[in-house]
Amino acid sequence: MEECKVCNLYHLEETIAKPLLEKVEYPWEVLEQIHDYILEIGKKLDQNQYNQIGEDVWIAKTAKVMPTAYIQGPTIIGENAEIRHCAFIRGNVIVGEGAVVGNSTELKNVILFNKVQVPHYNYVGDSILGYKAHMGAGSITSNVKSDKKLVIVKNGDKKIETGIKKFGAMIGDEVEIGCGSVLNPGTVIGRNTNIYPLSSVRGVIPKDHIYKNKNEVIEKK
Repeated sequence: MEECKVCNLYHLEETIAKPLLEKVEYPWEVLEQIHDYILEIGKKLDQNQYNQIGEDVWIAKTAKVMPTAYIQGPTIIGENAEIRHCAFIRGNVIVGEGAVVGNSTELKNVILFNKVQVPHYNYVGDSILGYKAHMGAGSITSNVKSDKKLVIVKNGDKKIETGIKKFGAMIGDEVEIGCGSVLNPGTVIGRNTNIYPLSSVRGVIPKDHIYKNKNEVIEKK
């Protein structure tokens, strides 16, 4: 499925994880590698630009981190990122340059490209969010199926068996997720697509579309 490939979802120049992602065909293939990748590159970060805080947490000196935020390693927080009040970063997390992690937002095993915004009460787990992607207040990525089976990416009659139990969403560059939406396990959203508020989304949503509901996905004009 071409629309699910890394090259069709993301502009890799907008993430420190470029060397990791450019090695794979589909972005979810790196989910189990994020931990080791952070440990590898964290030790090589410029000490003039980054401070190492505690064990395996690297925070850019220009980043703004509220004292009430909780950050567990391994984690890298990029330049000019903003980590707001009571953010909960559980580890295996890359926060890109200029990204916003907001009030009571929880991150676990994720890559946020540069200028991603997850600013209000979001849960993002086992997911990758592309450049300038934005999640509206209360929207979440659901990362485990209710039957606990392995996640399958589906696009009509086409299927890809991922072999992964925990898989949230692959969100392309400049995607807008409406408030209160749930992205079900294995969701893939193409670049520059908008998801209406209060949506329950599953499967592959093409780029440059507006998702109103599962029966009404219209192309942008």
